Parts: sequence; C-alpha cells; structure tokens
Amino acid sequence: MKSKMSRYNKPYLTFEQQLELLKSRGLEVTNDLTALEYLRRLGYYRLSGYWYPCRKLIPLAEQQTKSLRPRRSDAFMPGARFQDTVALYVFDKKLRLLMLDAIERVEVAFRVDIAYLLGEKDPFAYTNPDLLHGNFTKKIDPKIGKTRYQEWISKHDQLIKRSKEDFVEHYKAKYGLPLPIWVAIELWDFGLLSVFYQGMTVKDKAVLAKKYNIPDWQIMESWLRTLNYVRNVVAHHSRLWNRNLIDQPKLAKLGEMPAFDRFISNIHMTSRVYVVLCILAHYMKIICPRSTWQMRVVELIHSFPDSNYMNIQDMGFPAEWEQQVFWKD
Repeated sequence: MKSKMSRYNKPYLTFEQQLELLKSRGLEVTNDLTALEYLRRLGYYRLSGYWYPCRKLIPLAEQQTKSLRPRRSDAFMPGARFQDTVALYVFDKKLRLLMLDAIERVEVAFRVDIAYLLGEKDPFAYTNPDLLHGNFTKKIDPKIGKTRYQEWISKHDQLIKRSKEDFVEHYKAKYGLPLPIWVAIELWDFGLLSVFYQGMTVKDKAVLAKKYNIPDWQIMESWLRTLNYVRNVVAHHSRLWNRNLIDQPKLAKLGEMPAFDRFISNIHMTSRVYVVLCILAHYMKIICPRSTWQMRVVELIHSFPDSNYMNIQDMGFPAEWEQQVFWKD
C-alpha cells in the first residue's frame, strides 16, 4: 500500500539561510548574530506567527482563491523589524504566564467550592448520579454511545489509576477506593472540573455562580469553557496575544453585569483575549481581592512593543480601557 506523498516542497534551510531569506523579503535585521541566536533557540516557524502581521497584504483582486479574507504575501511591509517580532514573542510569553497565574487561582478556588458544596451531601458525591443533573447522567450521546457522565467518570478513573501522588497512594492503601470528593478533586484538571460543573444540578450551579456575582449559571459554564480553552493554549506554549477565541464566552443581559455591557454585540471584543483578561479580573477581585494581578496586567500592556503593524486593539482592547472597572483600585 503506497503512502500518500506530501505536496510540501520547500527546501531545508540552515539558520543562516533562514535569516538571509527574511532579509531578502524586506525584514530589517540590525544584528545578525542576535537574530541567529533567536532562530536557533525559538525556531523559524514559531517566530513566523509573530512576524505575520508585518507581511504585506495581497489585494483581494490579485488573490487566486475566492476567499474573502485577505491573505499576506511573503514580502514584509516597509519598516518591519526582526527585533519587533522578538519583543512581541517576549510580550506574549509574559501574557501567557500572567493569565496562567489567574486561571490557576480560579481552578484551585473552584475545586474547594465544589468539594465543600457537594461533600456536605455525600463524601463521594461525584460517584452518586442522584446528586447530578439527569441530562448528564442519563442522556446517551449518540456520538460516543454513552452518557457524558460515563465518559467523565472513565477519564476520572484513569487519572486516579495513573496518579503517583503520595496522598492518593496513602488513601488507597489505608481506606481503598473511591476517594472522597475533597481528595479526588485535587487530581482533576481544568477540563474535568469544567465538565463536572456542567453536570451538576441547576440549583447547585446557581449557588456557585451567585458566589462569584454571576447572575446565570449558564454564563458560569461558558466562562469555565473559555478559561479551559485558554489554559490549553497556554499549556502548549502557543501564540495567545491576538488569537481568535474558538470557545467564546457568553455574556449577561444588558444591565445584569454592567462592567461587561460594552462587550455585548461587539464580536471583535468577545473573540479576543481582552475579554478573557476581564473575566479573570472579575474572578480575581473575589478570590484574591488583595492581589496585584490587575496591576501587573496594566504594567504588561504598557510594555506592548512599539510597532506600526501591531497594537493592543488586535487583542480586543477598546479605547480608554484603563478607565474600566476591571483595572481600577
């Protein structure tokens, strides 16, 4: 059986050849040795996502495809600099770390919330379908031939089985399985946590949403999915700063959460990372009210690279963003 041949035909290039190619396409390089160091350490392909905004647009009339989205040529726009690409990469790395810091705090706090709420009803609540929503525990998903709860518990059991944590080994040796929810939940990743929240009863979901001043549990569900998506992007060290969010957050009705009113019907703002920063700021003011996280976000945004082809509006930032309640006090 013959394997399919790839149509990829670009030649292998040494780091020196890669640099010369970039210069021939119009990218300004002020220090070849430094540029080569970054190419060796970070890789051409990873950096290409950061110099992409600096490439010339191909007019729609000249494109060979019928796509309505503008495409970019290999040539760079006048004044595009390699150092701006590196500065944007460093900014993006700091942004990922800052967002991961807040997401981790949300995740840990949410673990405590669920364990405390359900643990009072049953120490092994996650194994008791009667304490969960019927759609989660009884409705068969035709795509997988089982309930979402069955799929969830299977992933949970795999985590327990693979775990090498001392506290898990100790509990299993002394008491056996299952683990009580306040022990087991420490092994759940954000994805497992957010899916479990979806499977809780409406009453319990509403209790937790209210704790975070969110008027609708469906919004809470959506926000957790968005945070899980962003966390996965960060975990894979992928470009984040101008990413188009695949899992966009739902918003409250006009007036229910006034701080988020300006996001309503603004697709650009709700599809970019700025809305996630605001969601995290909302959580952080409740979880860690004395944290300097918001201040660090403001400081980082002020450090955004000075470039003619990249700006914070590409991240969904509105004008006068610092005047919004998220970044005050």
